[in-house]
Amino acid sequence: MQIDSLNPAKMPPLPGVKVANQLEQAFLEEMLKYCGPGAAQGGFSGGAGEEQFASFLTREHAALLAGRLDLGFERILSERPQ
Repeated sequence: MQIDSLNPAKMPPLPGVKVANQLEQAFLEEMLKYCGPGAAQGGFSGGAGEEQFASFLTREHAALLAGRLDLGFERILSERPQ
């Protein structure tokens, strides 16, 4: 027996919402470059490999933060004149 989910299907986001989320992610990524977690030190650091892939980790941190935070960029974009 299969039990279907009781949650209604999510509506696709509006185009402005997607742009606002991407802008928030890019903003957070730039902020994390300067004040985010630094590279590990000591014997268990990643060395050169960690330095090469640090930007990918920063991008993922920014994506997760953008998904949880609302910086209000959607409101700002919707108020601007077209």
